[in-house]
Amino acid sequence: MRGPSLEELDSIIALARRRNFRAAARDLGVSPTVLSQRIAASEAKLDVRLFNRTTRSVAATAAGERFLAEIEPALAALSHAFETLDETRASPRGWLRINSSVGAALRLMPSLFLPFCAAFPEIELDLVTEDRLIDIVAEGFDAGIRTMGGVPRDMIALRLEPDQTSSVVGTPDYWARMPPPRTPRDLMTHTCIRARLPGGDLSPWEFLEGGKLLRLDVPGKLILDHAGLMLQAALSGAGVAQLPDWWTEADRAEGRLVGHLRDVIPVHGGLALYYPSRRHPSAAFQAMVDFIGGAYRRPAAERGQDQSTAGPQANAGKI
Repeated sequence: MRGPSLEELDSIIALARRRNFRAAARDLGVSPTVLSQRIAASEAKLDVRLFNRTTRSVAATAAGERFLAEIEPALAALSHAFETLDETRASPRGWLRINSSVGAALRLMPSLFLPFCAAFPEIELDLVTEDRLIDIVAEGFDAGIRTMGGVPRDMIALRLEPDQTSSVVGTPDYWARMPPPRTPRDLMTHTCIRARLPGGDLSPWEFLEGGKLLRLDVPGKLILDHAGLMLQAALSGAGVAQLPDWWTEADRAEGRLVGHLRDVIPVHGGLALYYPSRRHPSAAFQAMVDFIGGAYRRPAAERGQDQSTAGPQANAGKI
C-alpha cells in the first residue's frame, strides 16, 4: 500500500489541530480546495476515514486519532532532522507563528519583532493578534506573548520586561476642572473611561487600601475594549483612564497627560514569551529564544532591569 506523502501528512496534522479547513489551509499556505483534496487522497490511500465532517465542524475519527498519535512524534523528529541541517547555514530559516495581544504587539514591534526580522531575514514571522487568551498548542502557535500573570501554568515563560506600574491619567484641563484624587474612592465623583474585558465583563479599577485589594466600579458612560482607544479618549479630555504607564509615558513626559494614584495601584507582571516544553524546537523558534536571551535583552540589562526567565505571577496584568 502506498501511504500518504509528507505533504499530505502535514495536512492531516494541520486539519486535526485547527478543526477547520479554512484555518488549516491558511496555516499551510494553500487553498481549502487543495487541502480537501489532500485529505481525500490520504483517506483513499489508507482506506480509512480520518475525519468526520459537518457543515459546522471537523473532528478526527477514532481511527484518525490513533493515526495522529503515531505520526505526530515521527513527523516532529523528521522535521527536526531537516532543521538540524539548517544549523550549518549562516542564518536559520523557517516559519515562526506567535500569538499576542494587540497591546503587546504594539509594544514589542520596534524593540523585538522588527529587529528579529532584520537579524533573520530567512525566517517568516507570522504574528497573530487577539486579546482573548487562547490555547496556543491547539491553535497551532509556536509561542504566545502575554503578561506574566496571564501565562498558563503549564507553560515555560521567558520574561521580556520588568513588572509594570499604572496610574490614573487625565489632561491638565481635566484636572483643573476636577480636583485630583487623594484616595481611590475620590474617583467616584469623576468621569472615568471604563474598560471591557475580552470576555465581555467590565473591568473594575484596582487599588491597594490598607494592604488589601480594593476593586471599584467607577462611574463613566464611555466603555472601550482597548487601551489604545482609552488613551485617545483621555487625551481628548473625555475623562480619566487607568492605564499601564508604558501607554502614557510619552504623553506624561510632554505634559499632555498628568497621572495620579500610582503608589496605590497594584504592580502587574510585565510581558513574557511563553511556550510548551518540546524536545525538538524548530530552528526558527530557537533563533527567537536565543535572540531574546541576547540581542533583545542586552539594552534592558544595561538599564539595570531584571530580564530573567521566571514562571507566571499570581496577578494578571493589563496590556
